[in-house]
Amino acid sequence: MTLQPVAFILLFLHAWTVWARVVGTAPESVEVYLGDSAEIPCQYNITEINSEPSRIFIQWFVRSSPYPSIQNDQESSKRIRIFYGDDQNSHVDNNTEYSSRIQVAFDQQGTLLSIQEVQLSDEREFFCTVNALEAGQLNTRTQLRVFAPPEAPIIKGVQTGISVTNEMPSKVATCEARNGFPKPNITWYRNNMALVPTAGRVNVWTDDTLESSKLYSMLSTLEYKVQKEDKDANFSCEVSFFVPGAIRTIESSNVGVSVHYPTTMVELWRESPQGLVKEGDTVELRCHGDGNPPPTFIFSREQDPNVDLEAQSSVLVLQAVSRKDSGIYQCRPLDIDTRQQVKGEMQLKVHYLDPAVLVPAESEDLVRGEDLTATCNALSSLKTSTIWHKDGKMVGRGNTLHLQDVTYEMAGEYVCDVTAPSLPSLHTSGSVHIVVNGGPQLVGEEQEVQLEETVGRMVNLSCEARGHPAPSITWIFVGSQSWQVVASKSSEHVTRSVVSVAVASDISALCNASNDLGADVRAFSIKAVPLITSSNPFSPEGNGVIIVVIILCLLLLAILGSVLYFLHKKGKIPCGRSGKQDISKEKTAKDDIVVEMKSEAKSEAKSEDVVLLKAVNGDKNGPSEQ
Repeated sequence: MTLQPVAFILLFLHAWTVWARVVGTAPESVEVYLGDSAEIPCQYNITEINSEPSRIFIQWFVRSSPYPSIQNDQESSKRIRIFYGDDQNSHVDNNTEYSSRIQVAFDQQGTLLSIQEVQLSDEREFFCTVNALEAGQLNTRTQLRVFAPPEAPIIKGVQTGISVTNEMPSKVATCEARNGFPKPNITWYRNNMALVPTAGRVNVWTDDTLESSKLYSMLSTLEYKVQKEDKDANFSCEVSFFVPGAIRTIESSNVGVSVHYPTTMVELWRESPQGLVKEGDTVELRCHGDGNPPPTFIFSREQDPNVDLEAQSSVLVLQAVSRKDSGIYQCRPLDIDTRQQVKGEMQLKVHYLDPAVLVPAESEDLVRGEDLTATCNALSSLKTSTIWHKDGKMVGRGNTLHLQDVTYEMAGEYVCDVTAPSLPSLHTSGSVHIVVNGGPQLVGEEQEVQLEETVGRMVNLSCEARGHPAPSITWIFVGSQSWQVVASKSSEHVTRSVVSVAVASDISALCNASNDLGADVRAFSIKAVPLITSSNPFSPEGNGVIIVVIILCLLLLAILGSVLYFLHKKGKIPCGRSGKQDISKEKTAKDDIVVEMKSEAKSEAKSEDVVLLKAVNGDKNGPSEQ
């Protein structure tokens, strides 16, 4: 009973002196880009009771197959040693794919396996075995993961149009992402909104290809049931892929799709001319529908719906239109996909203005003094305005022209101009020629013209007469035989004659204007004035003499006044109450000094010139009276 506890204690003490254990850790996985270097650590620690450390022996292994998930056989579970040794002696195994690409380092924390130029085949499990003899053995496992980012995605839209009438989704575009590892993922977007596969609406098909380089290429096809609203939509794809410690994405460019949809609305309008249309214009009608592709249109008139008009695609051109071309025009699309009849229509109104019709027409003969009413009418689709002109001047407005008590001056051509104010280019005109018949009428109101002229002079007599037919003018002279016609002119209604006659004595002349309808006479009386050769006191020469005499008289009066004033100052003229000599003067403030000058003329005439000179005398007294 007493020995058993002692033996147990001795056995425990012996075990305590030799017992130890090794512990350590290694990462579950290490991630690295293709072509970079990878480092796989293996950390360990030996816990020993005694003071003597254990010697450590390291071995690195790799799974024989890089794709255990694909090759699920016994071969894939084998491990191949690629390194063994300790901190003093190390050896890299020969004849392995890692013989020239690995290095192993030791430190107090453990060991580190470095792999140069990582390849896709390096994506496998690596094992670290730590043998500490009495302390035991440690085994760790680390999965090496290799990443290769794919190239930027390439998107290609379909070149042909897609009809909205297709019952099933149609191919819209393809997206390809090449040379990535592991397999990248592709997502589709419409106007930056992700598309989710939906039965009957969105289908996405993806194919992957393993290249000879062991990289994956992904090809995704989008099938989409387009609608009319998709005509302006943008489609794009996005490739997402793994990288060490993250997920990255690359977006493609945008592509559109040509959506074909039937025409549901048609518009027809007049492209030219602008404004109102008149006969003779060239009219262009254009038709447009909201279908895609733009359809070809058929043009017709509502009056003849079964007759197609010749047009070019969406344009109908009507040359030199007339009022018969007025009506409602229609256009219809030639859409194969159109299930309902749609059309556009518009009304074309061609305006017109017929030639003017005048009453009376062309010409009208009137007798002087009569009245005339002329009318001018032109049939038009618009409101018209009529103006009458004669000799370039306006003589009336409106369709009717009234001429009352016509005279020869009213004869001539009257033109009526008819226009449409709302369409100025619509214009017509007509004319009527008015002829006023009647006997001659001499121009001027005088029945007798009296003249005076010096004997020996020449006198021109003029006589102008109006009438239709044009009158003829004859002259009769009494008292002179020396006359001649110097001018004569005749028109449709006017005749003018000018004669020149020499005055030798009193002359009487008659101007006689006559035609088939009457005659008119004007008398001329010329009084001959004798030529005066004797002197005349009132001639310019006589007037000059009178002026000289008046000047001399004024000078004499001035001298006489000066002498009297000088004598008065010298006392030569006595002054005083008794001996004062008065100079007679009137009570008025002014004295009139009258000088009469008489000159006798010859026996033909006598004249007397009286010049009244007024001298103003002051009321002041002389100095002797003060």
